[in-house]
Amino acid sequence: MAFTEGVPCWVDAQLPDLAAGKRFYGELFGWTFGEDGGEAYGHYTNAYGEGRRVAALVPKRDGRMPTVWTVYLATPDARAAAARIRAAGGQLVTEPFPVEPFGTMALAADPGGAVFGLWQASGHTGFEKQGAPGSYCWTEVYTRDKERVDAFYSTVFGYGTRDLDDPEVDFRIWSPAGTEAGEDTAIGGRSVLTDAFPAELPGHFLVYFAVADCDAAAATVTRLGGRVTAPPFDTPYGRMAVLTDNQGAAFAVLAAPVAEGA
Repeated sequence: MAFTEGVPCWVDAQLPDLAAGKRFYGELFGWTFGEDGGEAYGHYTNAYGEGRRVAALVPKRDGRMPTVWTVYLATPDARAAAARIRAAGGQLVTEPFPVEPFGTMALAADPGGAVFGLWQASGHTGFEKQGAPGSYCWTEVYTRDKERVDAFYSTVFGYGTRDLDDPEVDFRIWSPAGTEAGEDTAIGGRSVLTDAFPAELPGHFLVYFAVADCDAAAATVTRLGGRVTAPPFDTPYGRMAVLTDNQGAAFAVLAAPVAEGA
């Protein structure tokens, strides 16, 4: 599957304990895991849902690195995208480098400090399953500097955008370049870190996984030693919760609303 530029195509989690991560996410989402990539690839380990690639876990090489889920945005040319990132006021955390024979990756930060990845696919094309329970379904960036961040993503990826018509929520939907922005074409979005969030919380991306039952997923996370940051609540798009795994990586789960009469 080829992903349009700027569309989320992959996620991975950097964790202190790879084996513990396998146990946690294996029970939470039913994932199975491929072979350890070995020292040459930092012991990168792909996760599978029903035999299809859904994410990866990787042990942190340095304890100072954050324990975090990272979303990767597709690009046909990582070096060209990196140049646009710099020109638009972002920074390169890791310059583009080849991961043979799988592709080329980079890590970048937007003007508000939120980190994301770039992925120029070759042998590893990204998600083989998404949107179904136990797989990636959404991402959004949280920022305190929405004007600079909005301009950044529009410049770098050319997103079509539309702001939600909701006085209580400052949220911008992203759609791929050349696509009319709307909920049926949305691939992510931008939210604002308001005073309701801790002052020390930096700009960041939040990765969502689809689940069949949001409340059951939150209960499972607690049982497995994780934490519920935002308890399950209903939205127009389904019931969601924000969670933290048992090693400190934050993520969200979303259960799509059941159609009336289903």
